[in-house]
Amino acid sequence: MGRADSKSGCYHLIHVGACTTNLRVIRSCAIHAGETTMHRSSNTASRSTLCALAALSLLTESALAQETGESSPLAEKVRHATARFVDINVAFGEGWVPATPCVSGPDTGAMGVHLVFPSRLDHVVLDASQPQALIYEPTPSGAMRLVGVEFIVTAGVWAVHNPPPAVPALEGNLLNYIGEPNLFGLPAFYELHVWAWERNPSGTLADWNTHVTCDHQPVSAARAAAPR
Repeated sequence: MGRADSKSGCYHLIHVGACTTNLRVIRSCAIHAGETTMHRSSNTASRSTLCALAALSLLTESALAQETGESSPLAEKVRHATARFVDINVAFGEGWVPATPCVSGPDTGAMGVHLVFPSRLDHVVLDASQPQALIYEPTPSGAMRLVGVEFIVTAGVWAVHNPPPAVPALEGNLLNYIGEPNLFGLPAFYELHVWAWERNPSGTLADWNTHVTCDHQPVSAARAAAPR
C-alpha cells in the first residue's frame, strides 16, 4: 500500500490468482532460530564442531545481507523476523490474508502483492519484528517471491492514543500519511515500507521499488484488472 504515482495520480493493479496458495518456493533461506547453551568440555572434536557451526552461521548471515543488498539494523531485524515467510504458504498457514492485488506504477516500479495480519492493524506501538503486511512479487514461474514488508497504522486508531501533531515512527523513521479516499477503500492510515528482501535503488524505505514488477501475473488476471 502507499501513495499514487506522482505523474498519473493513480495505481496500476494486477490481480492475483487463487492459485497463490499452492505456489512453490523459488528461493531458499537458512533460518537460525533458538539458543544453544555451550558447556565446557574436554572433547576437542566437540569444540571444533561448535566453532564450525558458529562460523557457518556468520557466513549465512553475511551471504543473506549480500543477496538482499541491504544490511541496515532495521532491515536485518525484518529479515530475521520474516525469514519463514519466504514460503508464502507458511504465511497463509499462520493467518496472513491477501489485502491487495499486485500494485505497480507506470514509471516508478511496483509495490507488489500485500498480505496482512488483521489483528496487527490496530497496533499503535510498532515493532520491527511484527509488520502489518508482507509484500510479494509475482515471478515468471508463477511463484511468489518475498521482497519486503509494510508497517501500517490506521489514522483513527493512532489519533485516539496520540494527540496531534504526533506521527507514528519505527526506530526513528516517520511513517507516511495516506489520506482518504484512497485506492484501497481504507480509512486514512500511516505506512512505511521496508525492502528487506530486495534491494531498492530509491532507498530501503521508499514506497516504490524499480526492482519489483507486476509483469509476471497470468494474462487472464492482467485482463481482469485492465480498465474497461
